[in-house]
Amino acid sequence: MTKSPGWCAAALAVLAIVVSAVTDALADPLVLNDDTGQRVTLTHAPLRIVSLAPGGAEMLFAAGAGERLVATVNFSDEPAAARRVPRIGDVTAIDMERLVALHPDVVVAWPGGGNPAQLQRITQLGIPIYRQQVNRLADLPASLRRLGALGANPAVAEQVADTLQKELARIAREYGAGNGKHPTVLLEVWNRPIYTVGGTHLMSDALTLCGARNVFGDLRELGPVIDTEAVIARNPDIIVAAAPPGEGASWLAQWRRFGSLAAVRNGRLIPFEDQRLSRLGPSVVPATEALCKALAASGSLAEAPVSRGSY
Repeated sequence: MTKSPGWCAAALAVLAIVVSAVTDALADPLVLNDDTGQRVTLTHAPLRIVSLAPGGAEMLFAAGAGERLVATVNFSDEPAAARRVPRIGDVTAIDMERLVALHPDVVVAWPGGGNPAQLQRITQLGIPIYRQQVNRLADLPASLRRLGALGANPAVAEQVADTLQKELARIAREYGAGNGKHPTVLLEVWNRPIYTVGGTHLMSDALTLCGARNVFGDLRELGPVIDTEAVIARNPDIIVAAAPPGEGASWLAQWRRFGSLAAVRNGRLIPFEDQRLSRLGPSVVPATEALCKALAASGSLAEAPVSRGSY
């Protein structure tokens, strides 16, 4: 059927209105606060986003802004769609020329583990930086809601945030160890030299949610280097090798030489190779539950844990 000239004109008019509305929305400046409380001002709603951390990339997808992600860094493998996003380096070193060539509207960075010099250079280039970082699992939902402002539909972030809150509450009820039994844990995240996590790291908070205590929780560094003598002095009840796939058993074999350690003496050496625990995105929640199950299976946690804390 042939369309009349009047019909075509009407269709073009509607299209013009839609295009004008989209253009106006993009033209409006976007002002928001990031996870550190710093104000971020964008000239328009972002269509091109670069993430400088795997956790940031995962958070963007969860917040409904994944389709706007034009580049990220190595190890950005959650969710599966993130693996198709081009890489421009890693957390500590990115290709600045490629970053500039991408013309990002905003860069999402992890201030706790990024390269300060590179962040300063990005600022000097006039590219807005959104700093995404949480130190407690309970802060993940709010962080996700804030990040949702960079997506086309903040309701997506709201829905995922609600789900995360419910999951955290359930894990706390099941593994909160309300009987006062809180075993100390060495969470080994690298073996040569030995790296662990300090008390402000999200993985340390994961131990707390499981009803355990980070034996190096008093350290303020996110990823401090420690030595064998320090571990022997603190004598953790459990040693968890949060290792790359296939590496956990060999890491733990090194500790078996120290029979005086309570963890060795009681056979509480746990290989834990779920990489989601270190990605610092929403998938850290199911990874935390897997960690809780592993700790419970070692016999160190309460038999019938109950809720504890404010998750």
